[in-house]
Amino acid sequence: MTIRAATGAAQPSIPTGTSIATGTSDVGRAGSPEAQPGWGREPWPAAMHAVRPAAGAGGLPAHHVPAGRLLTAAASDLAAHDRQCGPLPWRGGPGRLLPEIHDSGLTGRGGAAFPTWRKLAASAEGTCLDGSHSGSAHRGSTHRGSQHRNAGHRADRYRSSAHPVVVANAAEGEPESAKDVTLLTVAPHLVLDGLQLAAEAVGADDAFVYLKPGPAVTAVRRALAQRRAAGWDRFTVQIREAPETFVAGEASAVIAALEGGAARPRAHWQPLAEAGFHGRPTLVQNAETLAHLALIARWGASWFRSVGTAEEPGTFLATVTGAVAAPGVVEVPFGTPLGTLAQLAGGFTEQVGAFRVGGYSGAWLPGGPGATIAMSRAALAPWGAAPGTGVVAVLPARGCGLVETARIVGYLAAQNAGQCGPCVSGLPQLADAVAGMARTDGGSGGPVQGAGDPGQSAIRALRLAALVAGRGACHHPDGAARLVHSALRTFVDDIRAHAEGRCLGSACAS
Repeated sequence: MTIRAATGAAQPSIPTGTSIATGTSDVGRAGSPEAQPGWGREPWPAAMHAVRPAAGAGGLPAHHVPAGRLLTAAASDLAAHDRQCGPLPWRGGPGRLLPEIHDSGLTGRGGAAFPTWRKLAASAEGTCLDGSHSGSAHRGSTHRGSQHRNAGHRADRYRSSAHPVVVANAAEGEPESAKDVTLLTVAPHLVLDGLQLAAEAVGADDAFVYLKPGPAVTAVRRALAQRRAAGWDRFTVQIREAPETFVAGEASAVIAALEGGAARPRAHWQPLAEAGFHGRPTLVQNAETLAHLALIARWGASWFRSVGTAEEPGTFLATVTGAVAAPGVVEVPFGTPLGTLAQLAGGFTEQVGAFRVGGYSGAWLPGGPGATIAMSRAALAPWGAAPGTGVVAVLPARGCGLVETARIVGYLAAQNAGQCGPCVSGLPQLADAVAGMARTDGGSGGPVQGAGDPGQSAIRALRLAALVAGRGACHHPDGAARLVHSALRTFVDDIRAHAEGRCLGSACAS
């Protein structure tokens, strides 16, 4: 059987390994500190492979993914993972992996695209290599003293350590994204390898996987049992389940949840790399980022940079949804046009009205030229957009971008953390203004007048979006403002039509 790569070249399929029972393995001890990248194995080709995880976000059907780098049909099993990737390439001490990650150009895949090596270095620098705190890292724990006193013996144990903490963040609060749950369901060992290597790189002694309930939790538990039986890991990993809220994956919300509090963003006067989990230096890294890190540690920076663009190397996982035949997760290099992403998801099912990239906190792009726009920060920046979490939503021409924007902004307003003015007051007002833009008075054919006039509502939405952007305690209001600004640019004709009491699509709500 042959399968087709994202580039269009035919590649051989990756053979599926035989599953082994949880807790048993024929895999030996995971290498030595002197291990070198590659371990004598060759990187596999970037082939397309169709897999079906146990479940996906929003009930997505079969996920069509390339097995070439991150997602393979066999990697949920440790023995197969070992055959595919080889043992963990330990570096023998903190800091030694950082030059390779620096040279690779790997950036975070959780949305912000922050250079991964900088986060690693900052967490490592938060603690001296002898385990003592450097700078003011320890002082960061004092502002939560009352919480800590009530946290019990376990919190005391956590606070007594001077070493950093590493967290694989797979909360995936973005409703349309399925990349992290897919990755952890299909290839949990790749993420766990990255978590182990990151722990070594920063000198950590506590590690967590933070993820929402569902099939990925079962997959990770099984994977950890296999790794314990095989003696694969050096650092104990704990699983913590995240609430299914939009803000639960924000880094400070992750720390709050791990400490036993509500998973809401909170003010922190020092970087988490200096004072995070119980005041300790903390690295919170997206699950996909850690999977890439594990492969870079094996195959090297040059291999990682062999695809993508010079400024944005490597591949990323995208969740393609909307008017495509096979919605799901695909892996492509940065610089891949949006139209190609849609083709990998089965192709368009109808005429395209618009694209939305980056999820609910993303931005709209026009349907015509949108298909040729590359999925990269450089290509999307002129449109006020960014890849974000890798979501690409295809709006059909019969749909209404204003109605869809109103739905999303209403959701974001309801999902606010309730801790600052822009969230508590600004977002509901913004949602109300966008809902006014979406009005057509039921398609009566006459102009819409009064306080809810779509034209006046658009002016109000523009003003409110400018007021909330950059003023929140976290970036939650910024995402809503970005989406609204992009809607005002992309759907000018729709706003005019709505003001006249009609809709250019056929899906407007009354």
